[in-house]
This record gives sequence, structure tokens and C-alpha cells, in this order.
Amino acid sequence: MSETSLQDQVDDATLDFTLGDSETAIAKLRAIIAAHPDAFNAWLALTEVYFSEGDYDAALEAGERAHRINPEDVHVNTSLSRIWVERGDKDKAEHFGAQARMLGWKNELKAPPETDTI
Repeated sequence: MSETSLQDQVDDATLDFTLGDSETAIAKLRAIIAAHPDAFNAWLALTEVYFSEGDYDAALEAGERAHRINPEDVHVNTSLSRIWVERGDKDKAEHFGAQARMLGWKNELKAPPETDTI
């Protein structure tokens, strides 16, 4: 592993994926996870790469791991909802979708109100 931050390494893998090289992205994310098993952002990124590749079993496995690390994250709950939609489980998809909405509302309530001043 290089001396760059974990987030920089995840960003590098995400760039590979964005440029169409999912195989390299997965390898880099797996290497990060091997060295840092609780790297939430790496698990979440891996979830999305597998999902985009149509590997819903691997996406679910990565998404569930990310969820165990940070169940209060809107993005992982949204990802799990999308995965369960693809797997055909409406109840689980709705559960995670509702969780994502509630977490989003909580975040909105925590944010300072916007003002209309210029």
C-alpha cells in the first residue's frame, strides 16, 4: 500500500472505474480492504462497482459489510435498496429505501437553515 491516504486510494480506484476499468478498480478496492477491513468508503465504492457490473451477490456482500460499519449512512442504505430491487425482494428494498429517506431527513434537520439574503 502506498503512503497516500485511504480516501485518496479509494478515489484512485473510483477513477479507474469511471474510466471504464472495473477490474482494476475492484483489485485496488480489495487491496485497500485487505489492509483496512473497516474502511467504510472502500466497501461502499466496491458495492457500487459490483452493482454497476451486475454482480448483485458481490454488491450485496460488500454493501452489507459497509452497512455493518456505518448503518447510519444514507448512501449505503440507498445502495442496499437498489440491490434488493434488482434481486426482486420488494420488502427489503422498501426497508432500506425508507431507512435512507429517514436518514436524509435527519441530516436535513441537523443542517443550519438557509437564508434568503444576498
